[in-house]
Amino acid sequence: MLPDIKFLASLFFRRIHYFLLIALTVAAIGATIAYTLPPSYSARATLLVESPQIPDDLAESTVRAGTDEVLEIIAQRVRTRANLLEIASDFDVYADRPDISADNIVSDMRGRIGISLPRRRDAASFVYVSFRSDSGRLSAQVANELVTRILQENRRLRTDVTGQTLEFFRQEVARLDQELAEQGAKILTFKKTKQGALPDSLEFRRSRQASLQERVLQMERELAALRDRRARLTELYERTGEVSVEVEDLTPEMQRLQELQNQLASALVIYSDQNPRVKTLRAQVEAASKIVLRQKQQAGEGGEVLSAYEIQLADLDSQMDYIVGEKAQLEEELVRLEESIDATPENAIALGTLERDYENLRIQYQQATRDLAAARTGDQIEAQSRGQRITVVEQATVPRVPTSPPRKKIAAAGVAGGIGLGVAFIFLLEMLNRSIRRPVDLSNRLGITPFASIPYIRTNRQVRRRRILIATALLTVTIGIPVGLYLLHVFYLPMDLLIEKLLEKTGLSGIAEQLKTVFQAG
Repeated sequence: MLPDIKFLASLFFRRIHYFLLIALTVAAIGATIAYTLPPSYSARATLLVESPQIPDDLAESTVRAGTDEVLEIIAQRVRTRANLLEIASDFDVYADRPDISADNIVSDMRGRIGISLPRRRDAASFVYVSFRSDSGRLSAQVANELVTRILQENRRLRTDVTGQTLEFFRQEVARLDQELAEQGAKILTFKKTKQGALPDSLEFRRSRQASLQERVLQMERELAALRDRRARLTELYERTGEVSVEVEDLTPEMQRLQELQNQLASALVIYSDQNPRVKTLRAQVEAASKIVLRQKQQAGEGGEVLSAYEIQLADLDSQMDYIVGEKAQLEEELVRLEESIDATPENAIALGTLERDYENLRIQYQQATRDLAAARTGDQIEAQSRGQRITVVEQATVPRVPTSPPRKKIAAAGVAGGIGLGVAFIFLLEMLNRSIRRPVDLSNRLGITPFASIPYIRTNRQVRRRRILIATALLTVTIGIPVGLYLLHVFYLPMDLLIEKLLEKTGLSGIAEQLKTVFQAG
């Protein structure tokens, strides 16, 4: 085991110039990059997301978005293209690069801005806002401007949501109020049009129909009795030539009038003026009064005196005419009542539909009114900043020490990378070298045992020449590479821009961003 270690060590020292060449090259590049990159300052401000000041069980805001969602929206709005270009213009972030394009400005600004959102829900919600720049004052100014815009966006977001909610319910209440008025007008018009055939008066019309039917039957009986009386009177007169009439001071018409007046007086004691019986008796009294008045006028003029038979016939005919006329009116009213009763079910269905729609609209209107009141309360909560809000815990201050680049880490990474690459290169060379270099290799590969082994001996000239070449290469790497990179940095393109351009062309910009994040975190 020990001879193998000595042999490997001898191989390493034999090729140590390759190791030094690679290690010094990478270390020189890393050190040059570390100390030529421009300093970067990062200013950070701290924000706190406060809980609502008014408990939700007393008054609730209409902003339903959660804290994480609101912060994500605000962060995206702050980093929009228009905002970034405006901030870059207001603070002259790229005064040293006047020819930079708008797309590059937006991309670079998004890389410089850091907005750290809270990840734990069981702890206080702190938001950290930072900005990187080559000037400490500029980084603090831009970070505070970002804080101002975040506060404005938060207020605008919450007030816009509550304002839109309030306006929506205002329009909804106005719309439902208008629809309620229109539906009420439809119901009123329908009731006026179908006034005599509505379900609320159906019982009255049915009782009126039964009363009229009974009255018509009574009239038919009275009419039949009068006709029978007239027929018997006519038969008696034709058979005997005379009729027997009780001799009284009053004529039959007067007796009839007096009898009707007595009946009317008795009916008024029991019934009202609107009772059908009272109306009938009153009409009969008026008809009898006209007959008596006409008879008195005929007697006063000295005209032909009617016989008792003719007077009785005239009285019977007048009574029958009156009953027939009144019966016709009642039958017409019965027809109208029957039509209205038949139309009532259909009208009830139509009216029920209208009233049901009205009731649905009324319920929606009440709900919209309650929602409008809640929207007004929510709007006032956000207008007075009584809901969830973002406050500034600490403003960004001007950093005194650059936060990046991590020069020592970059230089150390260059040294470590150079050592690793040097060792790997030597290892690769030895793996690819299949020549015989030890007596044991003869035994292992050829199966022979040598008597003696003579190493390769270089002359003094060869040794000096080899040493000069190695020293020249090491000096060139150690001094030439840093000087060359420095000259590129000064006279051609700054090192950070040169690295960015190389990374973009090689497609390694994503990996570089990740490494940058790791260095900044460290």
